[in-house]
Amino acid sequence: MSLVSVLSRLTLQSSGVASRFLHTTPVLCAEPLKKKKKLDPQIIKQREDRKKKKIEKQIRRLEKNARQLKPVEELEVPLELIDNKAQRERKLTPLGAAQLEQRALLKKQWAHYKHEEKVADFQIIDRLVQSQNKALEELRLESEELYQAAIQVDLKLLPVYVKGPVATPPIKDYVSPDGDYIHQAMKWE
Repeated sequence: MSLVSVLSRLTLQSSGVASRFLHTTPVLCAEPLKKKKKLDPQIIKQREDRKKKKIEKQIRRLEKNARQLKPVEELEVPLELIDNKAQRERKLTPLGAAQLEQRALLKKQWAHYKHEEKVADFQIIDRLVQSQNKALEELRLESEELYQAAIQVDLKLLPVYVKGPVATPPIKDYVSPDGDYIHQAMKWE
């Protein structure tokens, strides 16, 4: 007889109060850890030598190709675009002298406006810093303790409470890869 069936009969016969406090869990099966196989020191040394030779070979190959520049494929223009150059080229009418002069004047006015805006921002910042320093000096003359308290960093000024998911939710209809890896790096020789 299993333990669950005995306990279920027991709880049926009792008043039902005991069943609320009695919980059963499935038995967790475990097996002992497998012992590691002892390898021959000669085999371990051969493996390390093979790894070392492989790394040395890669270093020699890199040193041999160190002086060659790798071509940048992203900068090469596709042949289709070269063939369609005549179709893609825009026919723009040349600008007149008045338009060129007007554009140059607009650029100068814009540069002057942005310069004035930058200078005004710097002046505001300077005034704020000066008034802050003056207030701190006045406070220091009043009380050194208040001054020290004023210059301390207040971590409660910007309280940050980050609470979020500890794991990302699963993506619907996502087919996970089977562990295949396709190496797509280009080989330059």
